[in-house]
This record gives sequence, structure tokens and C-alpha cells, in this order.
Amino acid sequence: MRPEHPRALLETPRLYLRRFRTEDVPTLASYRSDPEVARYQSWTVPVSAEAAASLVRRFTAGDPERPGWFQYAVQHRAEGCLIGDVGVNLHENRMQADLGFTFATRWQGRGHATEAVCAVLRELFERRGLRRVSAECDARNTRSARLLQRVGFQREGLRRQHTWIKGEWTDDLLYGLLVDDWGRRGAGRDSPGAAGATQDAPRR
Repeated sequence: MRPEHPRALLETPRLYLRRFRTEDVPTLASYRSDPEVARYQSWTVPVSAEAAASLVRRFTAGDPERPGWFQYAVQHRAEGCLIGDVGVNLHENRMQADLGFTFATRWQGRGHATEAVCAVLRELFERRGLRRVSAECDARNTRSARLLQRVGFQREGLRRQHTWIKGEWTDDLLYGLLVDDWGRRGAGRDSPGAAGATQDAPRR
């Protein structure tokens, strides 16, 4: 779907995916300071305004067409507010990427994360011609795991006690999605009625 918002990079029936901007700092700090959102992530709470501003500066400097991480700000079309973000780490070969996502508690369980992730996957596979997208999440993060499976990712492995984070060893689930898998799933992948998710995958 071609973006209608003048600064949107991607859009869905309910969302704009755009670059981060300075006015996003307070909202980013707020939802990333939520203990439930940060539970399985590498950062600690609270996230200060200064830390959020530093993140936004880094996000705005990114280029979605170049290797490295790019963070899409996810804006609700009707409400006009930032509700989360989706990150893509494009590999140097430009044929593979890693995927991550974070959504504010208020917007969980309404299908927004599924909608946004599907928009990004469509961009990666259908316009940019990637071969594979990978993701990982804490094995306890069942909502993120369900979202990945819902949009077509296949579970490819379990790394037991692989990550030392917040004073404990945690297990990691590994997921992969190939362009052939994506093509077989057909239309309707960004249905507004699909269930949402909460935390990032992968952790970084």
C-alpha cells in the first residue's frame, strides 16, 4: 500500500510506519520505561528522557536501505500518536535481515503489532527482494513467539541458557521466515483483527 501520510515510509489500514522524530522522545521514554515492556529486554527501567533522546537521534540517522539497524516508528493513524516501533537489521549482503518489535502496553492485544510487522515483512520480501528474515526471543516471551508464528515464522532452534541478562541465564528461541514461506501465506496478513504482541524480538 502506497503511503498517504507525507512522511510515512509504509502504511496499513490503521498505522503509519515512519521515521522517528524529536517529538517522539517523551512517548518512547514512557513505553520503554514500562516494566512489562522491558521485562525480556536488555535495557533497564526507567528510560530517562536523555536516553530516549539519544535513541531517537540514532534512529533518525538510520537508512532503511543500508545495512545495519533501522527503527520504524509506528504511529496510530486515527489517534496520531506513537504506539511502538519495529526494528530491522539489514545484513551486509542485503538479502537477509533480523527483526524486532516493541509496543506500548496500552496498544497490546489489538493486532497493531501483527499489522506493523506484516507491513515490514511485505516491504522486505516483496519490494526489496530479501531471501530470509530472522528473529529471536526469550523463551518465556510467549506473546512475541505467538506473533512470529502467526505471521509465518518457523521455530528453528532453542539455545538453552544462552543469554545472561538482568542477573540470570535465559533460553532463546530462534525463528526464521523465508520468502517462499511468505509467498505461500497469501493475502490478509495485516488483518486489523489479528492479535497483538508486546515485547521485542530479538533482544539488543
